[in-house]
Amino acid sequence: MTLVHNWHLGRRMEYPYFESRPKHQFAAVFNINRCIACQTCTMACKSTWSFNKGQEYMWWNNVETKPYGGFPQSWDVKTLKLIDSPDNIWYTDDKDKETSQYGTGAPYGTYEGDTIFEVAKKKNINQWAVGYIPEDKEWRAPNFGEDTAKSSNQPGEYSTLPEHSRWFFYLQRICNHCTYPGCLAACPRKAIYKRKEDGIVLIDQKRCRGYRKCVEQCPYKKPMYRGLTRVSEKCIACYPRIEGRDPLTGGRPMETRCMSACVGQIRLQGFLDDNPKNPITWLIRHHKIALPLYPQFGTEPNVYYIPPRWAPRAYLRQMFGPGVDEAIEKFMVPSRELLAVMSLFRMTQTIVYEYKIEEGPKVFETEIHGKKFTMYNDTVIGFGEDGKEVVRTTVEEPVHIRPDKHYNSI
Repeated sequence: MTLVHNWHLGRRMEYPYFESRPKHQFAAVFNINRCIACQTCTMACKSTWSFNKGQEYMWWNNVETKPYGGFPQSWDVKTLKLIDSPDNIWYTDDKDKETSQYGTGAPYGTYEGDTIFEVAKKKNINQWAVGYIPEDKEWRAPNFGEDTAKSSNQPGEYSTLPEHSRWFFYLQRICNHCTYPGCLAACPRKAIYKRKEDGIVLIDQKRCRGYRKCVEQCPYKKPMYRGLTRVSEKCIACYPRIEGRDPLTGGRPMETRCMSACVGQIRLQGFLDDNPKNPITWLIRHHKIALPLYPQFGTEPNVYYIPPRWAPRAYLRQMFGPGVDEAIEKFMVPSRELLAVMSLFRMTQTIVYEYKIEEGPKVFETEIHGKKFTMYNDTVIGFGEDGKEVVRTTVEEPVHIRPDKHYNSI
């Protein structure tokens, strides 16, 4: 084991390999508040990468209903039990320190519990991380528990913000392409590697022998064993599109299939770096409205979530860490810059590396939850890798009224 810095945890932790961060880390932000669970992303991924024999139960992208859903079933509950983690083992007095691409600082405070790697060492179980292999029946239903609500079962129950008494929400999941992947640490064949150029985690199927150690020790259960070929497979982040091979974008890096197919416009994908005008970097590192999924696992995942505003805060804190309250407050009463950046979600398939905001006229002024809110119709411009404009949109979408001669009438 060696010591590496995990900025999600705000401290150094034990990991079997030395710290090695790519210059540009593949990352994504999912806005849970917008998801309608249409599963368009799921089918876009399925029809592209996992439609062959032996892949019938493989869903590299899935949307599950929380708190009862999961694919495989109960993956999160079982992993939390393995690390024996109470809901809140965070020291938050030291939060809000500066953080950079290289993982310094403690933006959410310091996690004082053990990660999946540290628990394995303490228990001396002769593997790099604690984990389990799901039973076959746990993989059978990718939408298990869909739309099943959690309720306090009180007479005359009704729901109002900020927390609903009867609630559920949709959680969108792909491989997190972690900075410290559990699957990579676990593989005895060293068949799993993290690309230096973009941080995408891949499996070399020529080296893989199907030991399923990656399935066991990935806490998110995103590597999947294919019995027909006897090797493991996982999300590859559509790396040919990331590399700009698709002629549609003229050689520029392009969003993955699940991102570009999203109907609810909940997804933004790009690269995490040190540019404060990179929309991904701004949302995650600077505005801190997008949070990691189960940071206490210790893998430093690179898919981030804007948490749902209506779900109980205690549940959200154990899922996304102690930054939940601040993130929801910022989402409920958004800043002028946040409204502009969120207007970029799903506006183009080309990856946006930088944004610029052109100020527009005031649309209206009101009060939300006791705070003054002013809406401006600003224009946000996104630039590609080459610095050229790839998208331009306004915060207030234009309304187009068809002329009378085009009305449908009998």
